[in-house]
Amino acid sequence: QGFPSPSAVQGAAWPVAMRGTDVLAIAKTGSGKTLGYLLPALSLAAEHKHASKGSPLALCMSPTRELALQINAEAQKFGQPLGCRSVAVYGGAPKWGQASQLQRGCEIIIATPGRMLDMLDMHNKGGNAITNLALCRILILDEADRMLDMGFEPQIRKILAKAPQARQTVFFTATWPR
Repeated sequence: QGFPSPSAVQGAAWPVAMRGTDVLAIAKTGSGKTLGYLLPALSLAAEHKHASKGSPLALCMSPTRELALQINAEAQKFGQPLGCRSVAVYGGAPKWGQASQLQRGCEIIIATPGRMLDMLDMHNKGGNAITNLALCRILILDEADRMLDMGFEPQIRKILAKAPQARQTVFFTATWPR
């Protein structure tokens, strides 16, 4: 049983994303957008995971807990064979369980903006930060326009301020206002 053929959005996005170029992709729901951005992020994570020593290399933000969990399920399914770990952080669940997962290390964080800010501001009992974005090389915004419509711009800006300026930015969405 082979892999399915790439969708149109994947075929268009992968070559651009693999070069480290910023990407803006608009495609219908169910068109394969998630793997359109996850596979390039996982490729980067697999290549640099030993040097990162558990510090996240990619951050994928989504507007809702449900979408974050869906993305994380795909990240785990495709990341596990590569030895890449992902952690989902989102509101509506205990912070300390998510913080504990982050402290064990991961290559990819899938997060809602508010909870990601919480995790960047949290410290453990020893005073060390729960996580940081110092080595984050790729920032993914899934349903980017929806996050902006929902008023997440201030949180996204605060998160971006904590990530390296030299990074790849990837926007994927099913809708984009004219």
